[in-house]
Amino acid sequence: MEEQGLQRIPESVAIILDGNGRWAERHGVPKSLGHAEGCKTLEQIVYDAADIGIKVLTVYGFSTENWKRDQLEVGALMTLFRYYVKRLYKVAMEKNVRVRIIGDKSRFAEDLVEDMEKIEEATKDNDRMTFVAALNYGARDEIARAVRGISMDVASGRLSVSDISESLISERLDTAGLPDPDLLIRTSGEMRLSNYLLWQLAYTEIYVTDTLWPDFHKEELLRAVEEYGKRDRRFGGRKK
Repeated sequence: MEEQGLQRIPESVAIILDGNGRWAERHGVPKSLGHAEGCKTLEQIVYDAADIGIKVLTVYGFSTENWKRDQLEVGALMTLFRYYVKRLYKVAMEKNVRVRIIGDKSRFAEDLVEDMEKIEEATKDNDRMTFVAALNYGARDEIARAVRGISMDVASGRLSVSDISESLISERLDTAGLPDPDLLIRTSGEMRLSNYLLWQLAYTEIYVTDTLWPDFHKEELLRAVEEYGKRDRRFGGRKK
């Protein structure tokens, strides 16, 4: 499938990266290797998304609920994050990609937070595509943090209740300044949002594939974008 045949490229794409553990089970290897393969796939998809003209790519890398997993698996993930944050810098500079990391960074080790902040600062002027990694992210946590901030501003008199609007809430979310996703891709065939971008996905087109994330390559991305191009987006309205 070629990019030239695509009818419409979504400006903003969100992906739920699912299936690393099942991929590992199918291949008879530890889950840590499944996550490592998933990171390799993600690195390539950043290249591919930039090449086909996607402007914002947001991926769900680690949720607020993922801390409940086996501590060996969580530890292996933290090691991978340290390695791939550095790899991501190389990709971002090669492809002129800006990197943003959303979620609550406070639970990560200090050295990992420093690496995250360094890559965000180093790539802030890159403008070909914005790559957003959601790490220790949960949509309910994000909305709760936004509500607390707005409530504090109302209590202090910086805002009045009448100032609270959809646009104000959007400005207080982790994704402030970014367009809502046009297309959500979920791998591994699961049919749920998993506490991901609940506010932002209000009118997003959803594409689910049975492909496990480590096996998700450019052809799969193009297939999802092609399907998006066939959708009739009305945002709650009706064509006359």
